[in-house]
Amino acid sequence: MNVKKMNTTFVATRHRPPFSFFRLISLFILILGGSSAFTTANASVGCSSQKSCAHASNSSNESASSFDAPKGNGERRLKDIKAREAELFTLLAEVRQEKAEALASQPLNIGVVGFGRFGQFIAKAFAKHGHNVVATSRSDYTKEAAAVGASYISLSDPEKFFDNNGNGIDVLVVAVSILSFEQTLLKLIPFMKDRDMLVVDVLSVKEHPREMMLNLLPASCDILCTHPMFGPDSGKNSWRGLNFVYERVRVKGIVNPEAQTRNRPDGLDYSDSSTSAISPSSLFFDAEYASGIDRLERFLSIWEEEGCRMVELSCNDHDKYAANSQFITHLVGRILGAQGLVETPIDTKGFESVRTLIGTTTADSFDLFYGLYKHNQNSLQTILTLRKSMDDVVGELHIRERKER
Repeated sequence: MNVKKMNTTFVATRHRPPFSFFRLISLFILILGGSSAFTTANASVGCSSQKSCAHASNSSNESASSFDAPKGNGERRLKDIKAREAELFTLLAEVRQEKAEALASQPLNIGVVGFGRFGQFIAKAFAKHGHNVVATSRSDYTKEAAAVGASYISLSDPEKFFDNNGNGIDVLVVAVSILSFEQTLLKLIPFMKDRDMLVVDVLSVKEHPREMMLNLLPASCDILCTHPMFGPDSGKNSWRGLNFVYERVRVKGIVNPEAQTRNRPDGLDYSDSSTSAISPSSLFFDAEYASGIDRLERFLSIWEEEGCRMVELSCNDHDKYAANSQFITHLVGRILGAQGLVETPIDTKGFESVRTLIGTTTADSFDLFYGLYKHNQNSLQTILTLRKSMDDVVGELHIRERKER
């Protein structure tokens, strides 16, 4: 996994963390300039070696003396702080790498709801990475599941599916159509109560599933919205370089933890009373929250290790961009297809591209096209803008024609 994308949340567990972790905490506190705070932290967690305690003590003394130094020594103090900061980032990279390796060794139990072409397509990749995959759908896909390394349990028995032979489900991927997403959730929710799992959608629109999951799913479920911007055809040879868009929506009751950390002074979105007592400092050491982040990262690592271009983007921004990229592509393809354009003996390369566009867009179901329209509030404006643009272009032709008379 690319360590640059690893989350920066770490946890104090019952077992003693590696030496680098203690130094990481020590340096973090020192950079904030709290020598007395460091002494307290050292007393509570202990030093992993005499050498590290001595290093931390010396650094603490240097930090304390720098506070008492004349202003003329400000540059030297800043230089020292930057040096400690550089060491912190080095240690952080080391811990991230250790964490990535540890997470990679822990397989997930992944449930896939909806086992059509796309469900089979992603399940095969999950199984390839050593995860335990169980699929369910309305039709019988037992043979197809076995072919990609997954097991299959009929959707007619949701309790059995969620039990998964006693293994439970860590990550539930809902791979159904846009139009059937809400009804599928409503059917599954009675069997999801109090189950601790990460629920993931893979729809081509994002605000719709985000709101549905936030409003309908039990509080015990974490939420990740994703849009793999490729499918069984475009990704049949490799996923390398293909866009994978995602937003971390909810982890252990905290809505949009990443975005809120960037946007709020206190770093959190206290969306309900259950999280009102959590502070950024306590969250840093909250084992339950970090276990949710770890599970989420383990799932994201599948896509990253397959070579996807990881694009972290809000659902709202995704839909704005998608209306003027994906939806307009389908719209133009459908409009041109409705004209009944056919191959001619004098086709240009440009016209061949037009016919290719018609073929790729009309090959998808009209339900998909309708879903892109109905559940993206920006799509209607795209239609209106396209219509106006066509009128403007035709108007220019008429103006030119009148001038020549």
